[in-house]
Amino acid sequence: MGWPAGGYPYPQGKYYCGVGEANSYGRAVVEAALRCFLKAGLRISGINAEVAPGQWEFQVGIARGIELGDHLWVARYILGRLGEEFGVCVDFEPKPVKGDWNGSGAHHNFSTVKTRSEGGLEYINVHCMNALANKHKEHIKLYGEGNEHRLTGLHETSSMNSFSFGVGHRGSSVRIPVTTDDQKCGYFEDRRPASNIDPYVSSSVIVDTVCL
Repeated sequence: MGWPAGGYPYPQGKYYCGVGEANSYGRAVVEAALRCFLKAGLRISGINAEVAPGQWEFQVGIARGIELGDHLWVARYILGRLGEEFGVCVDFEPKPVKGDWNGSGAHHNFSTVKTRSEGGLEYINVHCMNALANKHKEHIKLYGEGNEHRLTGLHETSSMNSFSFGVGHRGSSVRIPVTTDDQKCGYFEDRRPASNIDPYVSSSVIVDTVCL
């Protein structure tokens, strides 16, 4: 939506959390979806327009364990059904449009009792990041089909060929939120998973690597 036939829209930049007919495409669909998510009892914590035109994001959580996959999978189903009502196709591809356009990710915000407790930041920086770095290639294999077109090191992504992390860094494999750094405990965000991931697989491999 918002892509003219036989051409391109204005370059990305004005669409992120945008408002107005020239900046926001598809709001009626996603707000209808939000109402359905809430009516269905899904754990939905937010929804917003993203960087590329017609690109939207919704957040699932806070959820524990396998509950994450359950709620995301049902939300995708609801989106697909609503698309039928509105006459639009919902695309979960990680790089739906090639070129100078942001791809679509499924960032995983992850925490445990240890990361949220005193000393949690040191535990994240030392144990969690080392564990994820050592298993980087294994994670990439499970983080979505076609993700190589998205994880290029451009458009607010890291390169899929190497692991990196940093505080508030949108171009790293894993971002340590500023709040986690300030409070010395909290959660971290794995930015590598693509929008078409199997949430049961992607969430379980993080648990396997960090906890088991």
